[in-house]
Amino acid sequence: QVQLVESGGGVVQPGGSLRLSCAASGFTFSSYAMRWYRQAPGRERELVAGITSAGGSTNYADSVKGRFTISRDNNKNTVYLQMNSLKPEDTAVYYCNALRLRLGVTYKYWGQGTQVTVSS
Repeated sequence: QVQLVESGGGVVQPGGSLRLSCAASGFTFSSYAMRWYRQAPGRERELVAGITSAGGSTNYADSVKGRFTISRDNNKNTVYLQMNSLKPEDTAVYYCNALRLRLGVTYKYWGQGTQVTVSS
């Protein structure tokens, strides 16, 4: 059974930091690119950061560049999102996503999300 379980969300003041984790099970984690998305109330889900299967390449939304860092530990089947200098506009539900393209077939899995609230 495929599972992606996010943790680490919470309430933080502007300028603060949080570290999100996403623990994966039920599939070959090291074969999947991993991404973090977020969705704020009334807005579409947006891609925040991504990392390739071996961790050699990352990409970020312009809005979080220089503040967020995505990383992964393939020995622990876990992907992380370190979020620094948080702003109120970072408030959203953050979702973990696993993606693999193989032989023309797309495999995609989602976690249940974790709430991040940035407020004074």
